Amino acid sequence: MKVSDFDYVLPESSIARYPPGERGSTRLEVLDRNTGGIRHAGYADLAAFLEPGDLLVLNNSMVVQARLFARKTTGANVELVLLEKHEGVQDRVMYRGRLKRGDRLLACGSELEVLSVEGDGIAKITCRDGREVAAFFAEYGEVPIPPYLRRSAEEIDRERYQTVFAEMPGSVAAPTASLNMTGELIESIRSKGVGLAFLTLHVGLGTFMPVRAERLESHVMHREYYRIPAETAGAILRTKEAGGRVVAVGTTVTRALEHAAPSLQTARAVETVAGEADIFIYPGYAFRIIDALLTNYHAPRSTVLMLTAAFAGWGNLRKAYGEALEKGYRFLSYGDSMLIV
Repeated sequence: MKVSDFDYVLPESSIARYPPGERGSTRLEVLDRNTGGIRHAGYADLAAFLEPGDLLVLNNSMVVQARLFARKTTGANVELVLLEKHEGVQDRVMYRGRLKRGDRLLACGSELEVLSVEGDGIAKITCRDGREVAAFFAEYGEVPIPPYLRRSAEEIDRERYQTVFAEMPGSVAAPTASLNMTGELIESIRSKGVGLAFLTLHVGLGTFMPVRAERLESHVMHREYYRIPAETAGAILRTKEAGGRVVAVGTTVTRALEHAAPSLQTARAVETVAGEADIFIYPGYAFRIIDALLTNYHAPRSTVLMLTAAFAGWGNLRKAYGEALEKGYRFLSYGDSMLIV
């Protein structure tokens, strides 16, 4: 299977450059992966497509202010983007410029030091005043909005490139499928008898990385740390036993649950499950945990598009994407969404 198999034409005019005026006012395309049938609704109507006994699983990771501009003692400028948290540690950056071990960087009146350069434009840094790197970026950094938005971060992004239930700092990209989730929608879902459960997967810049190998089998997937609390693992087990559906809100939740499938499908499922998700899901994969998927529209040739195609069927997904484009749906992070059942 080749990367080029997952190409399609995405007009620049179809990319949502900004969030909608009101959170939750976006559109929702509902795709039946068994019949290929398509319906159109609003994101706020999500509860209508869920059933009592279903379980909605969301990612409560919080996006940190991850982009920062620094200056070397030589005067050269360097752009730093903090990488996602792994097992409590967040001190590695992707950099644009030239760095070597021992370089000192001036930023916002403080001094950073390069501890090591790991290759592929990644370095490990420290704050010379003893502060944690993550805390320094949280105070002085910018929102790391996706590069395909082709603009600088603005004040609106501080609020809207974050879910309303974000709780665990560590992501450098948002779990975008739930950006339009509102408190009112959550209440309507709960009132219908649908369960809600949370996990944490710290989303990394690898989400936006192109697949450089033409053959999918040659691609090495980036790793993202996740933690599934015991209560969520237990809720998944009970839902499965009762015949309900596990509805993953986003590809981040999907990766965590499918990577953890060996543990979630055993008697140990009532324990907390944690790990580094490096699972690459593309057509041919047999899903073991999720039964439905709420997700945004993804860029051509991306790993998240391939994951979605694996769940929906590429033929079904391609048809749904074509219809969404014809009807003026907005694509990518700040855009509309699709529910695949």
